[in-house]
Amino acid sequence: MPSPTLLASLTAAGYTAWYLISCYIGFGPCRLCHGTGARVRRSGRGRPRPCRWCRATGLRKRWGRRLFDALRLEFERSR
Repeated sequence: MPSPTLLASLTAAGYTAWYLISCYIGFGPCRLCHGTGARVRRSGRGRPRPCRWCRATGLRKRWGRRLFDALRLEFERSR
């Protein structure tokens, strides 16, 4: 039976690999509209309006992808 330290290390490595892959893909569901692309008013009345955060796509860049893009642009500027 593997030791708890080995299991914890493998779990952390797996999660890190999963997150890096998801950042490479770059997009996740928008937290404001929950991936629908439309928001309903707080009162619940009226027709849904396009979400401003995701521009009605239902997807937002993950923060890891935004960080990666910012570092890449900074590196390209410094060349």
